[in-house]
Amino acid sequence: MGILLQVAQAATAAPEKISLMSLLSKGGWIMYPLYLLLVATIFVFFERLIAIRKASRIESNFMSIIRDNIMSGNITGARNLARNTDNAVARMIDKGLQRIGKPIDAIEKSMENVGKLEMYKMERNLSVLSLVAGIAPMFGFLGTIVGMIQLFYDINSTGNFELSVIAGGIYVKMITSGTGLIIGLIAYVLHNFLSTQVDKTANKMEGASAEFIDILQEPTR
Repeated sequence: MGILLQVAQAATAAPEKISLMSLLSKGGWIMYPLYLLLVATIFVFFERLIAIRKASRIESNFMSIIRDNIMSGNITGARNLARNTDNAVARMIDKGLQRIGKPIDAIEKSMENVGKLEMYKMERNLSVLSLVAGIAPMFGFLGTIVGMIQLFYDINSTGNFELSVIAGGIYVKMITSGTGLIIGLIAYVLHNFLSTQVDKTANKMEGASAEFIDILQEPTR
């Protein structure tokens, strides 16, 4: 009867409003590593986003100008254009221009090596987002488990089995789990978004490489 009376009183009582910051502050010390993981996620995302966009930015007429210079025999002009264009495609094309005169297979291999290096540069630090997506929920669960152990230890020590005490303790300890899951989800989504941008840039590089090889073979047709 006592427990039923407490439940009825809790149902009729007006819920206490609490701000988000106040709620998060109740999560305990484990929230600080979670905050650091969130900051690392945001920093890595914007740093990689800027780098990937810079690497993928290419003028629509870039390959047309390269083709015109090659067909007119102005290899120096083509190289100057490639060197003065700061993106992954231009650096790969510049390597191909340096190898003009060698067998096509050797040119393709040189450009492929540059392409791999550019891919590595774009994918650098993306593993941080993958790591955060994996460990943030674990940190959250760890905080909840530690908090629940402390809660039940206190209940056992004090003998206070009031429903309000138990419910209040449990919802506070679940804060870390919820925060960890949210941060992990954010990191997972951002990681996949950046991976998609890298794949799009890789497709541009493959297309430019194929077009460049095709340009080199045009005079011999």
